[in-house]
Amino acid sequence: MTFLNSIANFDVIVIGGGAAGISAALWCDELGLKTLLLEKDNELGGQLLRTYNPIENHLGTRTKNGREMRDIFVRQIENRDFSKKISSAVTEIDLESKTILLNDEQNLRAKAIIIATGVKRRKLNAEGEKRFQNKGIIESGKRDQNLIKNKNAAVIGGGDAAFENALILAETASKVTLVHRGEDFRARSEFVEQAQSISKIEILTNSFVKKIIGKEQVEAIELQNLQTNETLILSVEAVLIRIGVEPNTAIFRGQIELDENGYIKINQNCETNLQNIFAVGDVATPLSPTISSAVGTGATAAKVIAALLNP
Repeated sequence: MTFLNSIANFDVIVIGGGAAGISAALWCDELGLKTLLLEKDNELGGQLLRTYNPIENHLGTRTKNGREMRDIFVRQIENRDFSKKISSAVTEIDLESKTILLNDEQNLRAKAIIIATGVKRRKLNAEGEKRFQNKGIIESGKRDQNLIKNKNAAVIGGGDAAFENALILAETASKVTLVHRGEDFRARSEFVEQAQSISKIEILTNSFVKKIIGKEQVEAIELQNLQTNETLILSVEAVLIRIGVEPNTAIFRGQIELDENGYIKINQNCETNLQNIFAVGDVATPLSPTISSAVGTGATAAKVIAALLNP
């Protein structure tokens, strides 16, 4: 790592400003640790900012969407003393020495690091996917429901999120086609049964998207059947992709122990295989990617670090 500026030192640096990172920073401050919270985007919130449905399963709080939940979290830390840096991406990191280089060439060092980088949605890697972002490839069934009123839409995926969005879009769309690579679905049976009972929803299995087609906007998708190799051009004006998520761990590869899917391995104390390196939230809890787990693991890591640094 190249050191261009003087190094700022902290007890704890938290990487990621979603629910897990906010919780970790709050608890580190509560426990008297000199803390810095880093967020690569221009505002705190992480996946909460891309949650458009009501949140009713986080104990103690109901909100109409993720942004409202984020606002509650941010208000709670407004008067805390810990430092925050937004629009601050980590460009280099040495976990052994706990040294970080940011995109503004600032160098940071900590006694402990909490990784709270979360997950991102998987991409199809199909031709046209990048070109038609926000030009027919939509972000959310709930948010974009009115944009596809009386239009044809395709939802790609076979889990809860895919079926839930198909059901939401079917309320306003002329037709919704759900496209899934497999034969069986990961979604809950009640979602599948409800979708199968709605005439406006067509389900195509054993099929994948080869190409997204259009001029200025999405006009169609080209599908290929995995069993017959036959292709089908499906006329649609909107595409919603819900094929799962993957952890934001690329920058840590080769330095820290990951599982076969790229999630950071932790023990019950949120400790990784490296001393004083912790991971919290979705990046380390693939079986429980919830707000409650994020908040809880953030607090756990902070408590353990405080005990280690102030025995």
